[in-house]
Amino acid sequence: MTWTQVLATLVLAAFVTQAAISVTTVYLHRGLAHRAITVTSPVAIVCRSIIWVTTGMKPREWAAVHRKHHAATDTADDPHSPIVHGFWRVQLANAALYRRAARNELTQHKYGKDLTADWLDKVLFDRAFLGLGVGVTAAIGVSMLLGFGPWVGLAAATLHMVSYLMLSGAINAVGHLYGTRPYATSATNLPWVALLTGGVGLHNTHPAAPTSARFSLHKGEFDPGWLIIRTLAFFRLATIRHHEVKFKRAAA
Repeated sequence: MTWTQVLATLVLAAFVTQAAISVTTVYLHRGLAHRAITVTSPVAIVCRSIIWVTTGMKPREWAAVHRKHHAATDTADDPHSPIVHGFWRVQLANAALYRRAARNELTQHKYGKDLTADWLDKVLFDRAFLGLGVGVTAAIGVSMLLGFGPWVGLAAATLHMVSYLMLSGAINAVGHLYGTRPYATSATNLPWVALLTGGVGLHNTHPAAPTSARFSLHKGEFDPGWLIIRTLAFFRLATIRHHEVKFKRAAA
């Protein structure tokens, strides 16, 4: 690869990863899991499509697993606690821990009763490998269209996969062991993780006010996901559940 191709790989991978991260934090996390926002049907379809081609995940399963995490944080029932499973297992094998919880029918039955499959799920979005295949093909196509050749697209898709998995792992591993705890929750706040993960690195604040669409509640904190939500709300593409912050946990 030339240096130009290497740079193109990094840029394309970063773009895809941040698109996936943004949809995860805005739609899957704040939208489906916590009902902090509600998006319009066209936006929901776009979000589901992005998740499908960039991760292959089923939104209703992700939301159910996340709700279980909140209900059993850092206990034996937590699907991905570094306190229970160890730092490196969560950091490096977070996806495997997620899949194990998602495949447990009790998880969906208890935490995802309100999230049911529709015809688009049955036809498209439940077919993970098809979605990933479409995503990789699209990355290769964009790369060729820009004149970088197919290998840049394939390399970018691979780098995206590794980046997304490592960032997701860091939210659960790093975000429960290192950082500040302004509220009485076991998670932590790390500004640099928040910057890379659409605001989810403000992991201590979120459990303190889980239905808040905004994670940045203190001076110096930056929540990229909140900017996206504000933009969607401005164009009437999303409705914010409540603008005032309703705390579930008090300050530490």
